[in-house]
Amino acid sequence: MNSNEPITLTRDVEGTVVPAGTKVTLQKGEPAFITQSLGGSYTVIVNGNMFRIEAKDADALDREVAAKAVSTGVPRTREQLEKEVWSELKTCYDPEIPVNVVDLGLVYDCCLEPLGAPDRYKADVKITLTAPGCGMGPALSQDVQNKLLSIEGIDEANVAMVFEPQWNRAMMSEAAKLQLGLM
Repeated sequence: MNSNEPITLTRDVEGTVVPAGTKVTLQKGEPAFITQSLGGSYTVIVNGNMFRIEAKDADALDREVAAKAVSTGVPRTREQLEKEVWSELKTCYDPEIPVNVVDLGLVYDCCLEPLGAPDRYKADVKITLTAPGCGMGPALSQDVQNKLLSIEGIDEANVAMVFEPQWNRAMMSEAAKLQLGLM
């Protein structure tokens, strides 16, 4: 969602400076232009600077905060849970690139390990960044962890930032390359 019309911030809200990764408080009443709203988070331009605003703060942009998923209570196989985990990872986006982290090739590994209780798992994920010096690493890691912990059956989620092998465009899916006009 791109908008040529500014939205007035309805309250003070924490934003993350893109790509530096530092947290700042955006002030109520400031005009914001939404440049991306994928995966629940928002990338906005305020006073010529780019910020990421978390899904939990959507109300500051006069948007509805997404409701949390409700457990169905239906047991799933490990394979079903793995599919759900990968689907959820595809709802995580780099704030500057409108392609999910899986199709960008930023997720290097995802492993589920059973915990003591039945149908309870720990997810260990290895992700990288398009550029090693990008300050958005902590925000992206937290987004991945939050999304994984929102899945029924995932009780622990560890996200490790790795830089070997170094990311390159060849790691992107064909769909991502097509979407970004790289084919």
